[in-house]
Amino acid sequence: MRHFSEIETAVIERFGGKQALQERLTKPRAPASIRKIQDNRWLSEASRAVFQAGFNWKVVDKKWPGIEALFHHFDLSYCRYLSDEALEELLKRDGMISHWKKTRSIPLNADFFWRLSEEHGGLGRYFAGWNSTNYADNLRALQKGGDRLGGKTAQVFLRRIGVDTLVFSNDMVQALIREGVVQKTPSSKKDWAALQEAIETWQGQSGRSLNEISQVLAYSVG
Repeated sequence: MRHFSEIETAVIERFGGKQALQERLTKPRAPASIRKIQDNRWLSEASRAVFQAGFNWKVVDKKWPGIEALFHHFDLSYCRYLSDEALEELLKRDGMISHWKKTRSIPLNADFFWRLSEEHGGLGRYFAGWNSTNYADNLRALQKGGDRLGGKTAQVFLRRIGVDTLVFSNDMVQALIREGVVQKTPSSKKDWAALQEAIETWQGQSGRSLNEISQVLAYSVG
């Protein structure tokens, strides 16, 4: 595994300077800002990422305002009690995307998020408390406790809402493989441990966020 400055230097040269690279990188929101995000926004963004997995993202985005309305703007207390019969009726409504398993994930994740919110005094407080030294464990906990919130789906959701996260794009995973961190997309405990060690090393070398490290790695490939 190379020093992160070597990887970054090649990307800087590709884009014609450090400033040009900086302008392409998205950065996470500050913890104080994350704490202010209302609980229903977390469920909405998580659900949108779930529906977009394997679907046309633009189609989902176009339908999302209508879906927001159907699910009472993703109020956790409302969504967590939706029965299968109620979901079946919602699937018949104009503007709804007809996919049972993805639709069923909404009350399941609403219940999971509600419990997290109750335990931590709000989802914003919970996610604001994430840090890079526990990144792998936090992401796996989200996958275990939620429904259809594994891998890239959870990462896309978190990146959009402002939490500092990697995104396992094809190029980013290829960079991890090239650097000898993993042999495939991380899935086993061994893979996640190796990824966590690499993250901490690269952050110590560069001072960059997970967002930035992820994007620089991806840019170093494609």
